[in-house]
Amino acid sequence: MRLTVVGCSGSGPGPASPASCYLVEHDGFRVLLDLGNGAFGTLQALVDPASVDALYLTHLHADHCLDVAPFVVWHRYSGRSRGRPVPLYAPHGAHRRLASAYYGNDAPLEDVFDFTVLTGEPFDLGPFRVRTARTAHPVECHAVRLTAGGRSLVYTGDTGVSAAVVELARGADVLLAEAAHPDVPDLPPDLHLTGRQAAEHAAAAGVDRLLLTHVPAWVDPAGQLASARTVYPTAELVAPRATYDV
Repeated sequence: MRLTVVGCSGSGPGPASPASCYLVEHDGFRVLLDLGNGAFGTLQALVDPASVDALYLTHLHADHCLDVAPFVVWHRYSGRSRGRPVPLYAPHGAHRRLASAYYGNDAPLEDVFDFTVLTGEPFDLGPFRVRTARTAHPVECHAVRLTAGGRSLVYTGDTGVSAAVVELARGADVLLAEAAHPDVPDLPPDLHLTGRQAAEHAAAAGVDRLLLTHVPAWVDPAGQLASARTVYPTAELVAPRATYDV
């Protein structure tokens, strides 16, 4: 299994990276985890969009889903798509949200996407076995665990402190964890993790490798990493366009 960071900036695109988007590949199958602001441009520099086999949206905040709109334009007008709908897994309401972002609430998207609503039930996606868990976030958000070839990757999406995310990640080879909040007093609950909290989740779950992501442009990434390493000394901070073997 291979993970490529298309975009990793938290809460919106930053000067060095688009917002959240991660390409996961195994056995010739490609799935995108989120497609946030600015990510579709970078995606085209990394792979042919026609080679994307499925799209998984953890939630419907702009920094995780709004570049679905240029994907629609590309699919319809580039003349390079496969000519069939791409499976899209997302929380309830995704069709209306994405249609509104593209053109209007009633804009049809069925020619581009085959929508499946996330319910919490496991399912198969190409070579992957997929499990999900609701996270601690103001809107419906589903962390995801992909397992294939005896290896497993867990991506938190956005979350505050969450026992459900720890359980989903238990024993995983890689935890790709958001670390958006600086470690300061009086943080809002059920929104984001600090670097230290992300590391605490990784340690509690017994994962083999911790990759930190989703650091906003106004938060010091070195500080997030240093905070995480007080708990999980081998924690790493992802870089845009970097590739990681799982």
